[in-house]
Amino acid sequence: MHSIAKEEARTLISARGGELLALMQRAAAVRDEAWGRTVTYSRKVFIPLTNLCRDKCAYCTFARAPGDPRARTLTPAEVLQIARAGQQAGCKEALFSLGERPELAHAAAREQLAALGYESTVDYLAAMTRLVFEETGLLPHPNPGALYEAEWRKLRPWAGSMGMMLENISERLLEKGQAHFGCPDKAPARRLAALEAAGRLRIPFTTGILIGIGETPAERVDSLLAIAEVHRRYGHIQEVIIQNFRRKPDIRFRAHDEPGALEMARTIAVARLILPPEISLQAPPNLTPDAYGLYLLAGINDWGGISPVTRDHINPEAPWPAIAELAAVSADAGFELRERLSIYPRFISSAWLPGPVLERAQKFDLTQRRERAKGEKGTK
Repeated sequence: MHSIAKEEARTLISARGGELLALMQRAAAVRDEAWGRTVTYSRKVFIPLTNLCRDKCAYCTFARAPGDPRARTLTPAEVLQIARAGQQAGCKEALFSLGERPELAHAAAREQLAALGYESTVDYLAAMTRLVFEETGLLPHPNPGALYEAEWRKLRPWAGSMGMMLENISERLLEKGQAHFGCPDKAPARRLAALEAAGRLRIPFTTGILIGIGETPAERVDSLLAIAEVHRRYGHIQEVIIQNFRRKPDIRFRAHDEPGALEMARTIAVARLILPPEISLQAPPNLTPDAYGLYLLAGINDWGGISPVTRDHINPEAPWPAIAELAAVSADAGFELRERLSIYPRFISSAWLPGPVLERAQKFDLTQRRERAKGEKGTK
């Protein structure tokens, strides 16, 4: 069951003034009961496997068309170079991001894949997750978009967790002039089917919504309710991201308004009340560098992946905060910052992870527990 009904959520998503303060306090209380006064992050390395894509999202600066001098597909050697730099910097997670099915739209993508020895981007991604897993000791976390069940299955042996942003379930956003016009992979039915396929395969999963792309507050609520419903059936969603649109000079939405910090806060608070409490709730700190501490007061318990070696290739204009800064901001709001794995503890079992991945996750988890215990002992 959802913590709050649709009608109440649609009212709260527009809260202002004292009602907004009460909403945030209510959400924070739910968070405190489920997660305590710690806030976590995953130490990751960001691997942008290819920025070719068949979709044309109005807000995206990551995707590049063939012929653009910035368009590229990483070679296996480049993938390993990035992953090893992350390993040397103490990262545990290798986040793979990539465009969706570029080979279906671009001859150049097909030619690149053929030269590498693969027919599809998913096949190449599967090979690279295995390469990184076997050669570096990291836990791959692919974020490949809307895959079919057979494609998720290809990635499963070497990936500890996976992800796909739902973004929004509004069909209206597919219309001309809207954020998802010209984006076959952003059709809501397609995204929801991919989310359910991952659930059937028992994949620990990350999803979320993107706010400020032309959706209404009610459509945000509907999207969060859809995530909660899929989780109710499969139990596989480990974290949900509330991500704010950022304007960029080279996108179709370059003049579009950005959501402010209070708009993010009320959306975060409503998300915390809609989602089952065991789902971790996060918001990216680098996208609101002057006000992200506010999100702790609205109900988040996680900052997501932070990289000490690679930039945020989805939002390259927004550098990650230093871990020391993140810890200081968290402490100022009354929280202790802790590192976590890309796989949350309740999913570290044979019911959720294939054998080699489970063994590595257990080893990392044990090491982190020992380090925390040593730190707690040292402060007494």
